[in-house]
Amino acid sequence: MMSSQCCSNKMNRTTPPGILLIRTLRGKDWNLQTYRYIVLLITFIAYTCYHATRKPTGIVKSVLCPYPNTKKISNSKLITQGWRPFDGPEGTSKLGEIDVAFLACYAIGMYIAGHLGDTLDLRLFLTIGMMGSGFFVGLFGMGYFWNVHEFWFYLLMQMLAGMFQATGWPSVVAVIGNWFGKRKRGLIMGVWNAHTSVGNISGSLLAASVLEHGWGWSFIVPGVLIVFGGVIVYLFLAAYPEDVGFDGNIDGAASDLMPNTTVDDCVDEEAQVVPKDVGSRKGSVRRKSIGLVDACMIPGVIPFALCLFFAKLVAYTFLYWLPFYLTQTEIGGEYLSVKSAGILSTLFDVGGIVGGILAGYISDKLSARAITAASFMYAAIPCMFLYRFYGSVSMSANIALMMVTGLFVNGPYALITTAVSADLGTHRSLRGDSRALATVTAIIDGTGSVGAALGPLLTGFISTRGWDGVFIMLTLGAFIAGLLLSRLVMAEIAEKASKPLSSEPQNSGGKYLQSIL
Repeated sequence: MMSSQCCSNKMNRTTPPGILLIRTLRGKDWNLQTYRYIVLLITFIAYTCYHATRKPTGIVKSVLCPYPNTKKISNSKLITQGWRPFDGPEGTSKLGEIDVAFLACYAIGMYIAGHLGDTLDLRLFLTIGMMGSGFFVGLFGMGYFWNVHEFWFYLLMQMLAGMFQATGWPSVVAVIGNWFGKRKRGLIMGVWNAHTSVGNISGSLLAASVLEHGWGWSFIVPGVLIVFGGVIVYLFLAAYPEDVGFDGNIDGAASDLMPNTTVDDCVDEEAQVVPKDVGSRKGSVRRKSIGLVDACMIPGVIPFALCLFFAKLVAYTFLYWLPFYLTQTEIGGEYLSVKSAGILSTLFDVGGIVGGILAGYISDKLSARAITAASFMYAAIPCMFLYRFYGSVSMSANIALMMVTGLFVNGPYALITTAVSADLGTHRSLRGDSRALATVTAIIDGTGSVGAALGPLLTGFISTRGWDGVFIMLTLGAFIAGLLLSRLVMAEIAEKASKPLSSEPQNSGGKYLQSIL
């Protein structure tokens, strides 16, 4: 009895307060499978909130800077007054600088956040990141009510928001990697990664719906949303299985052997579920991180990181500039209002949801992450050209081509940032030690975020000379992204050619990556 009570007290040190309350009210605990569903749901909500707060700048661009279209559509419903300092001929360039300020700080913060995420309590780290993001996104919107027209104010708010946003991705991927094994990881994470597109869609709809009341509300409402999401994370997210009493070794087949095990069982099966000795317990506060250099040496990290650089360059250009592009482009003989363009742009992310799930499913079936990602990037090239030249024919053509383009653009981006990062973060070269999960995720997504910063910045300058140049940049980015995976693609093809198809494992632990070295 004393041992059991002592065990309980030790677990309570990192058990989320909301879970403790539910245990008290229910009189019993959830099983492992239920905890996994909860972790999936909470991390889904968390990153949906993160992405929702990134959309307002894309939605309000045409309100802040209507200049490029003022002469073309003087009779349209677009607001042509603008907002200093974005309302002049250099407005699009300044908006591009705002985007790059956010994304550059996001990219830099990613490397720091990944290292801290492997060291600190992931639940508290994620909560602070969400609260900080909401605060500074909201302050950006307050510039409207405070009648602020100083460029440095908006630049600074975006930079600080970008630093706090960097806490999100390494943390949620690390949490998912802690709770789920590699079997069907691509499909699970493909479905789970829909939070990116759901966040983009919800952020666009929220920002567009309150735009008529003043563009400041388009930032404040998503800012409040992410703060509320941070409260949910603090109360209910168990970052590690050990935090709620499970053995941390639940990877792979072992995870399927205990689907109905509960923490209540730890009294009778303490040796299997709850560690006997506190010193060996590796909860959220006892993890040590791997170094950045060591993480870069894991096979496949660098090629996928460089590929993601160009994949996110393409994806984030659409994320930040598609609503603006739609207001500047005649579709079926008409120009769209800012609100209509914001709503229409969400269909790109609807295609992205399908693309992420499809890429994960195909990569699981083929046990070939690189082949899947490269194929999607190459397929995105003709889709983007078709969208540029035939998307203006009619609204139906624009919608269809936008969704197909979103499918192929977001598919590999989702695959690399989720399943591939988790595979590499738990690579066999680490000998079962998953401490590198957040660090590897940060390296891959941090490198990708540099490309994400570059794309919108270049678009701000190139678009002043016409949108054809922007789409040429995007197609070149997609081509280079696919090309960078050539070595991994050849390794996967060689591995498959040397083995009968029936003998290939169904898990996607990244065996092909080891053949490179």
